[in-house]
This record gives sequence, C-alpha cells and structure tokens, in this order.
Amino acid sequence: MSLTNPTPGSGEKLLDVSGLRKAFGSHEVLRGIDLSIERGRVLVLIGPSGSGKTTVLRSINGLEIPEAGVVTAAGGIRVDYAAKPAKKDILALRDRTAMVFQHYNLFPHMTVIENIIEGPTQVQGVKKAQAIAEAEALLERVGLAEKRDVYPFQLSGGQAQRVGIVRALALKPDLLLFDEPTSALDPELVGDVLAVMKELADEGWTMLVVTHELAFARQVADEVLFMDGGVIVERGAPRDIFTAPREERTQQFLHRILHPLDDD
Repeated sequence: MSLTNPTPGSGEKLLDVSGLRKAFGSHEVLRGIDLSIERGRVLVLIGPSGSGKTTVLRSINGLEIPEAGVVTAAGGIRVDYAAKPAKKDILALRDRTAMVFQHYNLFPHMTVIENIIEGPTQVQGVKKAQAIAEAEALLERVGLAEKRDVYPFQLSGGQAQRVGIVRALALKPDLLLFDEPTSALDPELVGDVLAVMKELADEGWTMLVVTHELAFARQVADEVLFMDGGVIVERGAPRDIFTAPREERTQQFLHRILHPLDDD
C-alpha cells in the first residue's frame, strides 16, 4: 500500500509558531508556545489532559482564534493573531492543513465517499469525477474500498478513523494535524489506525500529532514536545525524551504513563 505524498521532504521550514497565547475566560490555556516544523518531518505533542495540546492544533488550523502569536507558513502566509487578522488570511492558513479529529467528525447524513469528496469539491473546486476517483484510490489503499457507499454509523471506530484520515489526505494538505486519533477507539482497533499513520510518516508526510501512544511516538517522531500547563516544558529527539528526560515534570508524566501500577 502506498499513500502518495504530494509534498515530499526537502528540509524547508513548513510552519513556524511564535508566542501563541490563548485563554478561555480567565484560564490561560496557552502561555507562549513556540514551535516549528520542517517539510517531511513528524512532531509529536505529549502531555497530560488539559495541558493545551489540542488548542495548539486548533489554533494552527484556525478553528480557535488565539489572543496573541504569529503563525507563518511556507508560501508567504503570515497570521498575526494579536493584530486581529482578516478572515481570508486565516482561511489561507487553514487551506494548508487538514485535521484528523479524535471523534472522527464525519457527517452522519453522508456516505463515506460523500464525506471524502466534500472538501475537495466544495472548498477546493475539484471536479466531482476527479474527487471520486482519488477518494476511491485512497479507500483502496487503507483497505476500505468496500465501505464506499455506507454511512458512518455502519463503520467500526477504527474504520471511521481511517475514513477520517482519508478525508484529510483527499485535501492534499502541506501539514496533517492529528488530535489524539486513537483515544476514542477500543484497544483492538488502535493498531490499524497507527499502521496507516506510520505509513504516512514513512512516506514523508509532514505531521503534527497529539497522542498518548508513546510507543508510536518513539518510533515515528523526529521531535517530541512535552507540554504541561500551557507551555512546552521540554523538547528533543524521542530517544532523549523517553530514555533521559531532563525536566522533573517530564519524568513524572512518563513514569505514570509507562508504569501506572507503581507507587508514587
């Protein structure tokens, strides 16, 4: 199975985030987030629930509007949230990314094929016949060709998430954003989704992944960022973060995840 990557790795900086801040009421969820990602690389965000990981993804995708911070993308796209950017600038940024959600977010009244072609045809102006042909090829490659005409309620969780990934790929984005894509799945369904994600990484897709699947992160990430309390506490190569973390908070988090039955 080969999932064709329209943007192979080149060492080019694809995305740069500087000083991202976001609050919900009096609660500051992001307190100055800086990160960058090169084309063809995989960044993984780990950390406890409520640390701000999902908000980072939603801010990059334009689904949340931060109070401050600058997001710069390849191709001359620059969004300064403190300056109240125009909607067209946020949409230009969103056009470069595609999100795979924790709970799939498939349209329940549409079939699988209709879900997949909705973005390319309605947003990107792709001809319907071309969108269908590309969608069918992607479904074949993730082993779901026979699910073309079924509705989301007829899919298992793992199948629905693979359709969610195909829907994102159909947009041919520069950057794939994954928001805990396996956390809502039964354990026996996780492997199929992770296998597709690993293949995407191997193919050279640029990915920013929020996950609690630490074995997956260790295997595919080029860089791991540990977040807590709205800040990036520590960042580094997987071998450094998982075998010799420097920060005490990182050590505590990894110990609780990797050794949940140990006494504190």
